[in-house]
Amino acid sequence: MNAASIEQTLQPHRRLPIGAELQPQGGVHFRVWAPAARSLAVEVEGLPPQPLLAEPENYFAASVEAARAGMRYRYRLDGDRALPDPASRFQPDGPHGPSEIVDPGGFVWSDGDWRGLPPERLVIYEFHVGTFTPAGTWAAAGEQLPALAELGVTCLEMMPVADFPGRFGWGYDGVDLFAPTRLYGRPDDLRLFVDRAHRLGLAVILDVVYNHLGPDGNYLTAFAPGYMTDRYANEWGQALNFDGADAGPVREFFIANAGYWIDEFHFDGLRLDATQQIFDASDEHLLAAIGKRARAAGRGRRIFIASENETQTARIVRPLDAGGYGLDALWNDDFHHAAAVALTGHNQAYYSDFRGTPGELLAAAKHGFLFQGQYFAWQKQPRGTPALDLAATNFVSYIENHDQTANSGRGLRLHQMSSPGSWRAITAYFLLLPAIPMLFQGQEFCSSSPFLYFADHERALAELVKKGRGEFLVQFPSLANDEMQALLADPGDPETVRRCVLDPAERGRNRAAVAFHRDLLRLRRQVFEHGPVPVDGAVIGERAWFLRYFRGEGRDLLLIVNLGTDLRLDSLSEPLLAPVEGRYWRLLWSSESPAYGGGGLSSPVDAEDWGWRLPGQAAILLEPGEMPGPITGEKRRTA
Repeated sequence: MNAASIEQTLQPHRRLPIGAELQPQGGVHFRVWAPAARSLAVEVEGLPPQPLLAEPENYFAASVEAARAGMRYRYRLDGDRALPDPASRFQPDGPHGPSEIVDPGGFVWSDGDWRGLPPERLVIYEFHVGTFTPAGTWAAAGEQLPALAELGVTCLEMMPVADFPGRFGWGYDGVDLFAPTRLYGRPDDLRLFVDRAHRLGLAVILDVVYNHLGPDGNYLTAFAPGYMTDRYANEWGQALNFDGADAGPVREFFIANAGYWIDEFHFDGLRLDATQQIFDASDEHLLAAIGKRARAAGRGRRIFIASENETQTARIVRPLDAGGYGLDALWNDDFHHAAAVALTGHNQAYYSDFRGTPGELLAAAKHGFLFQGQYFAWQKQPRGTPALDLAATNFVSYIENHDQTANSGRGLRLHQMSSPGSWRAITAYFLLLPAIPMLFQGQEFCSSSPFLYFADHERALAELVKKGRGEFLVQFPSLANDEMQALLADPGDPETVRRCVLDPAERGRNRAAVAFHRDLLRLRRQVFEHGPVPVDGAVIGERAWFLRYFRGEGRDLLLIVNLGTDLRLDSLSEPLLAPVEGRYWRLLWSSESPAYGGGGLSSPVDAEDWGWRLPGQAAILLEPGEMPGPITGEKRRTA
């Protein structure tokens, strides 16, 4: 054997910079960053402890030839504490237990031909694995995939699954960022879920949290205090260190994590939580580096990366060569807030700068964010940055998500807080916007299950979480009184979780709601069948407005929404309402169809006198139609 062959044999084969990895020649290579330790040993169950050798930049590593997949292990620091692996791929007993050696290559994938979906084809469905089905597992969730594909959903957004302590939780307190939580199954169960989704033509993206770590079970700082920093104020505790001393390995850890989910689990992208709390003054911002690594890990598949960003920083989705971070889309809370105010009539707390007017809802369709640097009274400072150059598909729009549903206090859905007609009208509007639409679990069948905040912690921490939740909701005056505070669900009570579990039988009982969403998503495919479509529109009443879709070749469409009372308009001096030459507007679809629980609707345009009759609390979609007869020039009124 020549020297090159010997060197190749001795060099470990690694996918990640740290963690336990099976080697092609047998055994397992362990590597960890631990500047806090003077010595380290890996203790694999049933095997003698193996010292790890010091490497440059405070890494420690060693190979254990007898180690195999399925064995459990810990790292012992300085002969004292035995701790789980910071890059563990599975924690079978939770964050405080030993790590398990996982073979990421043992699963046989069947999605070799899957190439992902472009942004304009995405219809996102956000869900929480633990409450999506009564079983609360990836296997049970997989059984619901055909129904979602038949509905017209094209992309699943899975709430965070990085392991966290306790029996239940939303997942935003994750502490083992490479370990899919044992609460929903084993790692291969997650792989099977993604593989099955791809076979049905569904993309899957994962919600990840790179702005903080949970308060319980986080052992990263035992290995390296440099993971965290006090130089920035973070809403949820210590900030992560992405630009200070020792930031290199920390950045490497999180950038590798972004690629890991796409490489080893075939996710089609990521949703990055609360990126305004990711602080980084480096030459290359962490978000840009994450985007590059994620796309490289896709190996030619389309990768979609969305960002939640409270400060509405447009730079996040601008191209790298234009000084942006190169991500794909931003969550649009502005649209949600305006729509929620329009439906409920309430604009407390962070809704207080929104009036739910037709002008706001029309502006959101045309421009994305409503606040792009203007003064925001609730925060007493400007909000947002200029975003007029962004494409419609740079925004994700929704009228429900996990946060906003839970923040209603009792976890109510919008269909429970508004009239049926108005709810159908706004749902039609948001699903036919040029932006990427997102549904929240159960929304499509008007689920009666609330979605509440829940997290399982030890007693002292649980009491602090309960107290903090109540204090957070005090910002809403309607939730600040003693009566409502007493009704708030205890986040640590298992009954709170049980109440949030979807009832799959409701999909069958609420067929009208399912048909409503299925037909709307079919219409969406027709409206945007050839890609993005320019839109414009105008306000035509106190609570009425419209969008015109410029599809060309005599194929324009009109979407009219009226949240007020019935409108009779004999004449409208609005050129965007003019019909295609030689045609008139005829009804294509109505939210008031009896099939959806509506009261029915006659033609909104009177073929005799050309007057408009717009139903209240409804949305209608109009298409060009053949003239019903010759125009005599004489106005023949029938109303």
